[in-house]
Amino acid sequence: MVRLTHIFTRFAVVVSEWTGKPAIFVLALLSVIVWGVTGPIFNYSDTWQLVINTSTTIVTFLMVFLLQNAQTRDTRAIQAKLNELILTSAAENRFVGIENLDEEDLKHLDRLVEKAAKREQDRLQDKVGEAVAEDITAAVKSTAKKKRRRVSRTAPNRDRSKTTNSSRKPA
Repeated sequence: MVRLTHIFTRFAVVVSEWTGKPAIFVLALLSVIVWGVTGPIFNYSDTWQLVINTSTTIVTFLMVFLLQNAQTRDTRAIQAKLNELILTSAAENRFVGIENLDEEDLKHLDRLVEKAAKREQDRLQDKVGEAVAEDITAAVKSTAKKKRRRVSRTAPNRDRSKTTNSSRKPA
């Protein structure tokens, strides 16, 4: 039984990867186009219609189970990874296992998390606002200091140039 499950899992993975490729979509589209073009050849008979109806129904029916298997497996793997991240970080450990809650409990929990996220966002926004204000204040002070330095450097030079120019005698 375990071996059969492993074989089905491997088959489901291969098929879901294979069917997700653009080339397969193009092949399916070409099949429908060829079927449509052959309509006049077969006088749009019941058999002609039955070919596309039967083939698409069978493929769709089987793909539902294969894709659901792949989706379920991927969801379990993601959940296990999320649980590991929660357990190894400062996140809330109480979220481990919430995938087993019913829909109403999950909606309620989602609302609570959204409220907490909003509070955290507001708190961070206040911090960002304070940091921006501090940066602006520091930039203004720095700019003012640079201007004072330029003024203090150029002011004595002007005085010297006036004194040296005034002491010169015209030629």
